[in-house]
Amino acid sequence: MTRSIGIGVIGMGWMGEVHSRAYRAIPDRFPESGLRPRLVICADAIAARAQAAQQRFGFERSTTDWHEVIADPAVEAVIVTAPNDLHLEINRAAAQAGKHIFCEKPVGREPEETVLSARIAREQGVLTFVGYNYRWAPLVQYARQLISSGRLGRITHYHGRFLNGYASDPRGFLSWRFERQHGLGALSDLMSHVIDMAQMLAGPITRVVSDKETFIRQRPLPQPGIETHYDISSQDGPLGEVTNEDYVNVLVHFAKGARGILESCRVINGEKCDMSFEIYGTRGAIKWSMERMNQLELQWRNDENPAEDGYITLLSGPAHPFHRHFNPAWGLNLGYDDLKVIEAYHFLRSIAAGQQGEPGFAEALAVARVQQAIMRSWESGSWETVEFTEKDEK
Repeated sequence: MTRSIGIGVIGMGWMGEVHSRAYRAIPDRFPESGLRPRLVICADAIAARAQAAQQRFGFERSTTDWHEVIADPAVEAVIVTAPNDLHLEINRAAAQAGKHIFCEKPVGREPEETVLSARIAREQGVLTFVGYNYRWAPLVQYARQLISSGRLGRITHYHGRFLNGYASDPRGFLSWRFERQHGLGALSDLMSHVIDMAQMLAGPITRVVSDKETFIRQRPLPQPGIETHYDISSQDGPLGEVTNEDYVNVLVHFAKGARGILESCRVINGEKCDMSFEIYGTRGAIKWSMERMNQLELQWRNDENPAEDGYITLLSGPAHPFHRHFNPAWGLNLGYDDLKVIEAYHFLRSIAAGQQGEPGFAEALAVARVQQAIMRSWESGSWETVEFTEKDEK
């Protein structure tokens, strides 16, 4: 049975482009699903970018006013890839219009805005999804299966990190990502992924103690709409102040007794996209990094033969979740865009079924509560408890 779902994308930068490609790929990669995304309308504040996206991806029309996306009766699902400081406003308008929402993380500029977005969506009864895309790597999903089956035993220690040097050059332009008025820094941009992954794999985080630092305190001022945080200034010019954090580290306690270390940095040299975890249990251990997303290091205790008690490397293949939708062979790698296709498929599947999928705003809310405790720890210098309210559970 075919199910057509009208799609509207707000924000046609790189992430908007990734989403547009992902929805176009669903009928090809998941043909048995019957899902048929209809690219209705895209919006961007820069007219040329909106028009180019319409022509490139086949949207029926484009606009510079995101309100038109939400008002379009043919749009059933709104994809929010706009700058962070617009997320709450767009989420509220979409929910009040009865549109289902896919919002890239962070769902709010501040954790409090994520809490509010989650509450509004819940009250309006719309379905939601969040771009914690690293979840969808086939070997991450397989690691989740190993943990939930108990094959690693009791989890004792978790080390998660996202070390990404996209801002390591001090000549990188002062985009909105470096300004506190537009949101948090590494805590939102990178650590949100780390927290979500940790809670998915090792269970809820209950207590934290944290520290932060801004290592590059000034950057060249950009020309609006041209330079991004990936671009480098080629000439001397005026500098602006960086007003949010480059680096965050956290010690954590998990509800099931495990202890952990979480770390994120956007100005590191050497690492390029080390979104990774190491998980240690009483019967074995696993390691994974996005830089080698098609490999999983796996170790089982071998008390009978200690000479073989070490890590082995698994390669992603058709026996692992979702891999076969992209190719039938072992060791033929999937990439970042493929994870977004898997993610988009699960969002549309939840809409077709009329059932909330995971990760939705509830999972983003759980991340936000941990972030709130981290920020309290910055002020107190002490351990802080992750606090949930009765409204969170409803």
